[in-house]
Amino acid sequence: MKLLKIITLLLVGLFSTLTTTAVFADLAKDLTDGQHVLMMRHADAPGIGDPPGYQLNQCSTQRNLGELGKKESGLIGQWLKNQGVTSARVLSSPWCRCLDTASLLNLGSVTSATELGSFFDNMSLEKQQTRNLEKLIKTKLASPAKTPLILVTHHVNIQAFTGKAVNVGDMVLVKVNQNGQYVSHQHYPSPRI
Repeated sequence: MKLLKIITLLLVGLFSTLTTTAVFADLAKDLTDGQHVLMMRHADAPGIGDPPGYQLNQCSTQRNLGELGKKESGLIGQWLKNQGVTSARVLSSPWCRCLDTASLLNLGSVTSATELGSFFDNMSLEKQQTRNLEKLIKTKLASPAKTPLILVTHHVNIQAFTGKAVNVGDMVLVKVNQNGQYVSHQHYPSPRI
């Protein structure tokens, strides 16, 4: 009886692993079809918002990644490699916590993009910033490169674009139309340390 329980637990575990692998098996393929982007919220940066008077060109004035966030970024990069995403075009919000997250993914050079910048301090910019994001995606996916496009940004940007609220380090595979506009998404929680 005890042996039967152990075998049952092992089979359930194996089935769960196979199911999980199958769910993620198309991530790398989807990211090369010219219709998908991977949006990611920066890794763990203790606190909320930025200190008063912060400056984008001075990381010391901003809320930055903590040690956990740095480790989390590397873990996410490894997780993506395990899914078959070994290199990518990585665009990042100009905020240091996003740039650092993007760099620590170790998937390719990182380009700062104002279209991914936070509007947390001024929510009236939401619609304009989302339109700018759509234009950026349209332009980047129009190029013939089949390299995955990863966009490291903030929770407000992801929620405005997809309607999905995400935690730090979470990823959202977003299907877009030819104008870079949202069609659908699949959520990938951050692999946790």
